[in-house]
Amino acid sequence: MNNMHDDLQAIYEEMVGWRRYLHQNPELSYQEYDTAAFVAKHLESWGIEVRTSVGGNGVVGLLRGGEPGPTVALRADMDALPIQDEKSCSYTSTKKGIMHACGHDAHTSTLLGIAKVASVRRAELKGNLVFLFQHAEEISPGGADSMIKAGCLDEVDAVFGVHLWTPFPVGHVYTRPGAFMAAPDEFTIRIQGKGGHGGLPHQTIDSVYVASQLVVNLQSIVSRQVDPVDPCVVSVGSFHGGTSFNVIAETSVLNGTVRTFNPALRDDVRERMERIVKGTCEIAQATYEFEYKLGYPTVINDLKEAERFARVSTAMFGAEHVHESPLIMAGEDFAYYLQERPGCFIFVGAGNVESGIIYPHHHPRFDIDERSMLQAANLLLAMALDYMA
Repeated sequence: MNNMHDDLQAIYEEMVGWRRYLHQNPELSYQEYDTAAFVAKHLESWGIEVRTSVGGNGVVGLLRGGEPGPTVALRADMDALPIQDEKSCSYTSTKKGIMHACGHDAHTSTLLGIAKVASVRRAELKGNLVFLFQHAEEISPGGADSMIKAGCLDEVDAVFGVHLWTPFPVGHVYTRPGAFMAAPDEFTIRIQGKGGHGGLPHQTIDSVYVASQLVVNLQSIVSRQVDPVDPCVVSVGSFHGGTSFNVIAETSVLNGTVRTFNPALRDDVRERMERIVKGTCEIAQATYEFEYKLGYPTVINDLKEAERFARVSTAMFGAEHVHESPLIMAGEDFAYYLQERPGCFIFVGAGNVESGIIYPHHHPRFDIDERSMLQAANLLLAMALDYMA
């Protein structure tokens, strides 16, 4: 099977070409029509069984091996973000206000590379490979849940995925057993007060004042009500209230996020938030609407498959390049796959300070060190082959 890794090296430049084409032609969540067609065309040309429109714009490829064995699924996401690309390079996005600012173009190209080399050596496979090209990871509800409901994991025994990650340096790989990435929830609080003249505040119920108290009071959840060793974030990301300097605002709106790893804590924080909102508004005689939207579940790696990662990656790259990741407060709908099948989600370093690849995900100047694609492809392929052995 080492020949497959040699084959990946041989098509590395082709993988880079796919990635740059997709980077120039990004598509938003639930609009990945051309991207899905691009993927399906390549899979079909390599003799892989293809299903399109899986749960939306998802594409599923099935490669049947030459010998009986388990079926392993590998996943890549395909969607881009509503961000203007501010890089100056030959493959800058050609679509105004849309760019691959999270690396999904590289994820797609990495998985295409694996599919191509595996298709040539399918007779050597002791089992089957399923290639999951998922739509709509960047927006909730994401594409993973709908693809699962459409049967993408039928007959699958295990599932693996990779995220190229610029905060980590190229050449290094990371994951952790158990809880890995947070459950990202969203909340909206609408405060209804009583508007009036800015010089006569006693005749009003000031929604900006109430909302300001809420911004402060909500922080007491993490600082004083949650066990300090249980990670939790409550962040107000936007505050909208008022239209003029001399008018007391009748309504104000807060919008923010909660991040947790513990399902019980997730429920507890939601309840505490509503009690704080209710109490703060009652003191000021304001009314409120509290909307809490559950995001993706926590990404929880299977313990056995996390051990497989440690063993396989150490053998491939050396112990000095393999790390237990810190907890990651970002969310990922790969969590849905892991609720259905054992598996592991992995971060592959894609940052390079010397090359100026320093910008975080979702930044207008985001880019990756493209060598990370080859490392990711080798690792995913090795994980699948080890499972099949």
